[in-house]
Parts: sequence; structure tokens; C-alpha cells
Amino acid sequence: MTSKVLMYSTAVCPYCVRAEQLLNRKGVADIEKVRVDLDPSRREEMMQKTGQRSVPQIFIGDFHVGGCDDLYALDRAGKLEPLLRGE
Repeated sequence: MTSKVLMYSTAVCPYCVRAEQLLNRKGVADIEKVRVDLDPSRREEMMQKTGQRSVPQIFIGDFHVGGCDDLYALDRAGKLEPLLRGE
């Protein structure tokens, strides 16, 4: 897997945990996690980039996946692995 994965998250977020578990199962060992609960300026950054306030907000490469449900939908559609490979 070659694409960089960035996930905006908080400490107590079951959807963040589920998203991370799926990414790990797909072979992603390195997820850049941005804790928006520790740094309000990073939440502002997330909201500017995504238009969303909820976590997780996941990026694979430059592509904004969205949240946990969006990540699972991408996987069900067979599009997650190619995206992770940078295709």
C-alpha cells in the first residue's frame, strides 16, 4: 500500500476505532492521526478542508473519503484497495 492515510480523530470515538481497524486489515500500518480534541486549531483545519465537524474524517492521498461509513462503503464497492495502492 502506497498512499498516505490521514485521519482526524478524537480519543473517545468508536467510529475512529472501526475505521482504523478496517484500514489495518487492508494492510495500512501507518495512519497519521490528528487529534482534534487536543488541538482546537486542528479541528478548524479539518472543518475548512472537509466542511464537516464530526470525526473521523479520513484522507487517502489527496482524496477525502469522509467518515467511517464512507470508508466501509468504499470497501464494499471494491474501491478502497485500489485507492490505497494509489491507483
